[in-house]
Amino acid sequence: MLSMKKKIRQQQFGFVNWGGKRRGAGRKPKGERAGVSHAKRPRLPSRYPVLVTMKVCAGLGTLRARDVNELIRSAIAAGRREDFRVVEYSLQEDHVHALVEASDERSLSRGMNGLATRIARGLNRLWQRVGRVFLERYHALQLTTPRAVRNALIYTLQNARKHGAWRAFAPDVFSSAAFFDGWNCPVRKGANPRPGLLERARTWLLSVGWRRHGLIDPLEVPVGAEVWMLSVPR
Repeated sequence: MLSMKKKIRQQQFGFVNWGGKRRGAGRKPKGERAGVSHAKRPRLPSRYPVLVTMKVCAGLGTLRARDVNELIRSAIAAGRREDFRVVEYSLQEDHVHALVEASDERSLSRGMNGLATRIARGLNRLWQRVGRVFLERYHALQLTTPRAVRNALIYTLQNARKHGAWRAFAPDVFSSAAFFDGWNCPVRKGANPRPGLLERARTWLLSVGWRRHGLIDPLEVPVGAEVWMLSVPR
C-alpha cells in the first residue's frame, strides 16, 4: 500500500516543457530588493529630464551628514559628461534624489552607473567598510510636461520638508537648493550662484518650461508622488 501511494504521488509532477522560458521561472526578488523592475529601460528622448532615486541598503549611516554631502558633490563633479549631467540633487536619510539630463537612455545608464560606483566606493571608504551600498538599481522617471518638472523640482529640493527633516526658511543644506534660481522670493544662497559641480539645465522643460506654472515658494511641500507621476496636461 505504501509503494502505491508513493507511485501515485510521483505521477503528479507531469511533464516539463523544454521548449522555452517557463512562465514564473527564475529567482524572485524578495523584501526591499523587489522594488525596481529589471526590465529594459524605455527609450529616452534628450528633451526629457529624468528624476532618479538611488536607495542605500538598510543599516548603513545616514546620508544627511556634511562629509557625505561633500563626497557626493565630488562624485557628481567627477562624472560630468557632455551627454549626461546632474542639475539638482538632495540627500535624505537613506536615498538620493537627482534631476538629470541625458542624450538618450544609454547615456543615462552609463552616467548613473558611473555615479553610483563613485558614491559607493567613497562611502565604503568613509564608513570603513566593504560590501554593497545601493539596495537596487536606480529608479528613473521621465518628466514630459512643465508641470511634472515643477513638481519634480519641489519633490527633489524640498523632500526633507516632507519628511520633517528640515524646517528652516533657508534652503536645505543637504541639497542643491541654495543654488537654485527658481524661488519666488530671495533666500540665503551660497557664495557662488552655481557651483562648478552642477551643470545648468539645457532642456527647455527644466530650464524654462516649468516656470509657466509659477516659481517655487521656499516653504512649499511636495505633493504626493502618486499625483505628479501621472501624465499631466500642459
